[in-house]
Amino acid sequence: MKKLTNSFVTGAVALVFGVLGYQTALLVHYSAVSKIVADRDRPDTVFVYADAGGTDATGGGVGNGDGHSSGNKQQGSKRDGSGYEGGYGGREGRETIKRSNYSGRDARAEHIHRSAPPAKVETFRFNPNTIGVEDMMRLGFSRKQAESIEHYRAKGGRFRRKEDFAKSYTVSDAMYRRLEPYIDIPLLDINKADSAAFDGLPGIGGYFARKMVEHRGRLHGYSYPEQLMDIYHFDQEKFDKLKDLITVGAAEPYPLWSLPADSLRLHPYIGNFQTARSIVFYREHNPREAWTVEGLASAGILIPTQASSLSRCRIE
Repeated sequence: MKKLTNSFVTGAVALVFGVLGYQTALLVHYSAVSKIVADRDRPDTVFVYADAGGTDATGGGVGNGDGHSSGNKQQGSKRDGSGYEGGYGGREGRETIKRSNYSGRDARAEHIHRSAPPAKVETFRFNPNTIGVEDMMRLGFSRKQAESIEHYRAKGGRFRRKEDFAKSYTVSDAMYRRLEPYIDIPLLDINKADSAAFDGLPGIGGYFARKMVEHRGRLHGYSYPEQLMDIYHFDQEKFDKLKDLITVGAAEPYPLWSLPADSLRLHPYIGNFQTARSIVFYREHNPREAWTVEGLASAGILIPTQASSLSRCRIE
């Protein structure tokens, strides 16, 4: 057998030690990152507050990372990247400043602290249109992913349905399956929305947004969502694109039985002064218990289509 040269043996030994050193460095780095993330998610902290005169003092509470304290002061709920902040009452004349958490770390530790997702992933109800970066990281997103979603929203992007959130390239199929039961996108109340909110609905531009607000005013508030189709050229196809995104909140009942004729004529389902005067005449010559939409129809004041639409309205 050919004898190994000294240079070969030296190189082999150096290679072995190099591999071992690299693996050791990786282990140390992993341990350091894990410690930084663990300290962030389960910090030992001191609550710092100041009295009215500006004197700093430290409270006796020590955080346990899940939003509770071993101290005796009531805790607030604002969360930032390092834990919780604000909201401690107790002593009169004192005002909470913040919760201090292993300050003085260097730039590399700060980067890890801000960028790494939480070691313990949480699930909670959230609106993808309003949730902040830190809370997205609590859900398991990296900071880069969370900031990408925030950037999309800042550019005017909006998640109208849960499925829209699934289409985001930062949301994996597995992530969406885990979070889907917790996604909470509120429906748009068409009795409270302004024209800008209407404009954000699919298939609705500035023209229809204005008409939706105007029609609501004439109705004295929407009573049911299909009333949108009273608007000229607002057809069934347009309604179907948004009907699962809207709701009809409370509105003041239409005062059919007390308004004068010149106001009644403005209602879309009355529409002219003659019908309005006939309603007033009917009120004046019939007992209160007979004041019904059916009674107006029976008296020939309202045609069937008018009576059908008006009967579905909230009236008083």
